[in-house]
Amino acid sequence: MIVEQFEIQGLLIIKPTIFSDDRGMFYETYSKEKYHEIGLPTDFFQDNESISKKNVLRGLHFQNPPHDQGKLVRVIKGKVLDVAVDIRKNSPTYGKHIMVELSEENKYQFWIPPGFAHGFLSLADETIFSYKCTNFYNKGAESGLLWCDADLNINWGIDMPLVSEKDNQLYSFSSFNSPF
Repeated sequence: MIVEQFEIQGLLIIKPTIFSDDRGMFYETYSKEKYHEIGLPTDFFQDNESISKKNVLRGLHFQNPPHDQGKLVRVIKGKVLDVAVDIRKNSPTYGKHIMVELSEENKYQFWIPPGFAHGFLSLADETIFSYKCTNFYNKGAESGLLWCDADLNINWGIDMPLVSEKDNQLYSFSSFNSPF
């Protein structure tokens, strides 16, 4: 596997080694030993999966401490534009974001530690998105930032995505007081 870092500290893209032959292909989606070697948590408490139509945008979500979550995300089927926004107050990249494409073809995984808001745009019908989380979901701790906030300046490449009513009412970045 190949692990790449970004200019925003803590975010990682993990590119698996894929073994292919005339029968098909094989790759590891998780190895406690290998992930420990690259500095990732190895205790995941919850796995989540979502299925989204094309142009569905989910996010930008996070959970407040002490229920904050790190997420190891990947696409099983389809393709997404995945975004992580740094919401760590003392970070030199506070308010900046990283955008990556995850797909069933590239099989990349994206590590998003606590202290980031996360969201994605489905680029294909019936996209299956998988999350491994380092903490349990806690409804009282859920929060988020508005996906289209001008201060965040995220170019999703679409003007009118399908967004939940709840996600359209999240915090603007200018009114946000980060707990991280």
